Amino acid sequence: MSLPEPGMTLYAGAIGLIVIGIAGIVISKNLFRILLALVIAEAGANMMLVLAGFRFEAIAPIITGQGMPMVDPVPQAMVLTAIVIGVGIQALALSLIMRVYKAYGTLDMRVLSRRLEQDISNDAGVSPGSSEEEPAGVRPLPSPMGVISKQGADA
Repeated sequence: MSLPEPGMTLYAGAIGLIVIGIAGIVISKNLFRILLALVIAEAGANMMLVLAGFRFEAIAPIITGQGMPMVDPVPQAMVLTAIVIGVGIQALALSLIMRVYKAYGTLDMRVLSRRLEQDISNDAGVSPGSSEEEPAGVRPLPSPMGVISKQGADA
């Protein structure tokens, strides 16, 4: 049995990190775990960008005069920029998560959703269930398409 090519293994690892991160974002209900999943997906995307410009037979772009092919430095510069931006976004997200926890005492998205809806309804002066049951104002609801009322069926 032959071993897979190293490049394919690295690409598979990068795609795996992206998939794990996206799955964590979709599945998790905890805000902090969603942030960690976002960090994992970002690491996979950065790895994919570095691999896009990497060649195994090439040398570093800083070494000159060798007459050998060089690794493309543009993806590396993009990844450095993405890492700096990512750290800033992660710090901002973590500070917002800490404020949410301080205000509501939980990081569970289901509980937060209910409490935020309740707070918004209280600030607006409406009951939270009214938007799900009936439209705002005094307009009547339109009759559903294809449904015959009892009065129309008796006629």
